[in-house]
Amino acid sequence: MKMNNLRAMPVEINWRPEMPIFASQDFLKSLCEEYGWVGGLDDSDRLRCILPYTVIRKPGFRFVRFRVETIPLDCDLTLDEERLFLDNTLTYFRSAQADMIIPAANTALFRTYPEGAIAADYGTFIKDLRQPEAALFNEIHADYRKRIRHAMRNGVEIKSGSHYLDLAYDMVTDTLKRSGGKVAKKYEEFKRTLLSLGQNLRIFVAEHQGTVQACLVTAFSKYSAYTLYGGTISEPAKGAMHLLHWEAIRQLRELGAERFNFTGVRIKPAAGSKQAGIKNFKMRFGGALVQGHMWKYSFHPIKSLLYSVGVRLMIGGDVVDQERGKG
Repeated sequence: MKMNNLRAMPVEINWRPEMPIFASQDFLKSLCEEYGWVGGLDDSDRLRCILPYTVIRKPGFRFVRFRVETIPLDCDLTLDEERLFLDNTLTYFRSAQADMIIPAANTALFRTYPEGAIAADYGTFIKDLRQPEAALFNEIHADYRKRIRHAMRNGVEIKSGSHYLDLAYDMVTDTLKRSGGKVAKKYEEFKRTLLSLGQNLRIFVAEHQGTVQACLVTAFSKYSAYTLYGGTISEPAKGAMHLLHWEAIRQLRELGAERFNFTGVRIKPAAGSKQAGIKNFKMRFGGALVQGHMWKYSFHPIKSLLYSVGVRLMIGGDVVDQERGKG
């Protein structure tokens, strides 16, 4: 098959449920004023792929951030073609006077990256929901299945609804504080972004004896469901978080999602670290580990250096720097 050198240019947003929800106009618009799709067109002007983006403006800075990876519009898009498309995408954003492409959100996992980018290995676990429910349950680690059954016998109930949004924000915030993490979003931004998802948002909670034990915020379309945020009280009922994830998987499958994406794990986390614990938790729900890349690219060396220093001081570096700095 002849490899096409795909031109990168702005194209009209034309989202449909067979695409990730993070490519939709309502979602992109909720994040910032400047957003769009870059399309990859071949020599016959056929649109082969798209890459949704947002532009983050800070005083004196214009950062491009991708919320989802390159989306092929035909299954024949090769790795080399995607790499060339990303090379041409850099040319487009350079002409648009971007200062830097910063690492994507953890809802994105790129198969490849453009020449000159700084990249790090990254991954996620994905369960294929196009299976019978029994098969999905049997994929789960035996210990987790035991915890799920225990929670059910113990009266843990799973409920859902957008009216749990405020409760979810408070619980996620408290969980991050307990683990020493940084709260990334202010309440108004959190609320605006989630409500932009409309019917594609599901907030699940696990309740026991009248008290909410845990929450899980998810977004979905036919293409896939994604975990966005999770949190618990300081001492949740045994198995509450496990039952919560299982019920989310089960219900999102019934809503038509074809995959369940646990949105991001480090490939080689340090033994005993928080990231190792997160990877182990997600792995035991039985999804396949999909490996790819996070990457960033500098158009303006001085501004990129200022970005890197700032992020390092705030959170110890972005995900690319953290992963590349191992060993």
